[in-house]
Amino acid sequence: MNPKYKKYFKNSIITLVAVIAVFFIYQYFTQKKDAKISIQIVKLSKQNITTSVTATGTVEPVDQVEVGTQVSGIINHIYVDYNSQVKKGQLLAELDKTNLQESVNNALAQYEAALNELNYYQQNYNRQNNMFRSGVISKADYEQAAYQVKNSQQTVSQRKTTLAQARANLSYANIYAPIDGIILSREVEEGQTVAASMTTPTLFSIAKDITKMQVEANVDEADIGEVKVGQRVSFTVDAYPQEEFNGKVRQVRLAATTESNVVTYTVIIDADNSEQKLKPGLTATVTIFTQELKNINTVPAAAISFSPDKEVLQNYYLQNQLTGKVPETKTGKNKEKYIWIINKDKSLSQKQITVGINDGINVQVNNGLTGDEQIVTALDEQQEAVAKSGSESSPFMPKRPNSNNKKSGSSQGPPLGN
Repeated sequence: MNPKYKKYFKNSIITLVAVIAVFFIYQYFTQKKDAKISIQIVKLSKQNITTSVTATGTVEPVDQVEVGTQVSGIINHIYVDYNSQVKKGQLLAELDKTNLQESVNNALAQYEAALNELNYYQQNYNRQNNMFRSGVISKADYEQAAYQVKNSQQTVSQRKTTLAQARANLSYANIYAPIDGIILSREVEEGQTVAASMTTPTLFSIAKDITKMQVEANVDEADIGEVKVGQRVSFTVDAYPQEEFNGKVRQVRLAATTESNVVTYTVIIDADNSEQKLKPGLTATVTIFTQELKNINTVPAAAISFSPDKEVLQNYYLQNQLTGKVPETKTGKNKEKYIWIINKDKSLSQKQITVGINDGINVQVNNGLTGDEQIVTALDEQQEAVAKSGSESSPFMPKRPNSNNKKSGSSQGPPLGN
């Protein structure tokens, strides 16, 4: 290529790049100038604020008794079934008594034999005592007779204890209800053998009163510090997904439960079950209301978290022809927070307030506001949707088919403003 043309081509490329750069710089500043600042404001208002803790738990009877047996044997008869209403002292089941009765008979026979032996040795002692006093027998013979009486008395005592235990075991063959209630579960069948060893086998589970239930909720260690006795509770169960049940915290247990490195604490919640919809074992999704404040001064949580973009704030001051210094953002600590307010001259400033509880939607304001302040919750920069009518179009921008610079065929929407 001819050096002259090469130089010309190079200069043309540089010129074209410069023109494009100037165009885009012009477009950027034009858009910034045309951008509208949208500001959202609220005022101090009276609201209700509630904070809560969620957990899962299990519905259980308040009073539940496991009925077992203290003796081994075969179940001869069962007189109740699931859901049976029972009274205290009612016979629930009966074990086979053949072996137990035989044990009683043997113990009784041994006891009576021991009594006869004691009677014999007592009579012998009385004779020996008289003979010893008369000097007929030696002291050794006298002491031997006394020893036999004493030893026989111990045998009688042992046989008496054995007889009492055998009779008690016989009585244990009858299984009685220890409380009034309803049979929740039956763990045995007639003809089944039960073995009483180190642990008493469970035959029945009886709930005292299923019109009053409790929820055993597992609360995470991060939330347990907020849970107190007496707090209101609502919960749902899968059996009635559209219905909400109410309760109250009765107990916060001190013992922790660790499972898969997750530490939880058991919270006992009393719940009314007069309609008997709640069944033992149902899984409950629990909400514990840790704080409930009504008709208190609040601002939206967005007002506390709002922090304007510095450039947007500068543009806001420019558009509203504010001559004051653009304020710097201050940050508060703990309960001391800063919020942005709009002044009468449209300038913005920050005000320190003291806050209370925060439910994620509203924040309690303890002091710092009079109620007349216009509180800023958002400051957004919005671009115009279309170019203004009559504005020049760039020769570098693509044109729609059948369009020209004089008639764009587009209409301008309402401007976005503050």
